[in-house]
Amino acid sequence: MIPLKDLNRSQTVPVVNVALIVLNGLVFIYQLSLGRQLGKLFYAFGVVPSYFFNGHYWEYLGLAGGLLPLFSSMFLHGGWLHFLGNMLYLWVFGDNVEDRLGHFRYLIFYLFCGLAAAFLHILTNPSSRLPTVGASGAIAGVLGAYLVFFPRARVLTLVPILFFFQLMELPALIFLGFWFVIQFFSGALSLASQQVGGTAWWAHIGGFAAGAIYVWRLKRKGPKRVVYHD
Repeated sequence: MIPLKDLNRSQTVPVVNVALIVLNGLVFIYQLSLGRQLGKLFYAFGVVPSYFFNGHYWEYLGLAGGLLPLFSSMFLHGGWLHFLGNMLYLWVFGDNVEDRLGHFRYLIFYLFCGLAAAFLHILTNPSSRLPTVGASGAIAGVLGAYLVFFPRARVLTLVPILFFFQLMELPALIFLGFWFVIQFFSGALSLASQQVGGTAWWAHIGGFAAGAIYVWRLKRKGPKRVVYHD
């Protein structure tokens, strides 16, 4: 299913969300200029799980250098489909979450979800020597927050039916709930089959859970502490 837009108008200009999309775009353009050197960039600034359990890695880079890939990996992408798919989801769902959280809090929230996603990916793939890149984990956190904030919002969606696409308005609960179920079962299957490489399913699961729990805890404190406008 491909989301085209949500029918939930935000009240503020999503400056942080737009800035994140622009920054990802600029980094992706830089990636395209590297040619065969791109792999070196991924290993230097992507998350390689096995590195984090290697003492020499921390001795060589130090704490700051060792932790840097947890942040830098959020702005790297493995190809056009990876980049465009992530940015589409961020564009459709991010503005309303930023509207609810406020600009600065949304930025912190986005990075927090990206870190949670990376940590769960590392824990579920401790021996992997493959670099993991992409904003998917952080964006999954945005999806989790959107589901908690706006479960009844309508999402204009292209739904594949046999060989055709049908345009439908789906409740966020259905669209995002289905998305999460796919991630969860795919992640469970990857663990059972000891799959190496491919999609970082558990990063998606970790980011989504972090975003949903974060926002759920805010909502429990009452509406006056949920809505922030800078």
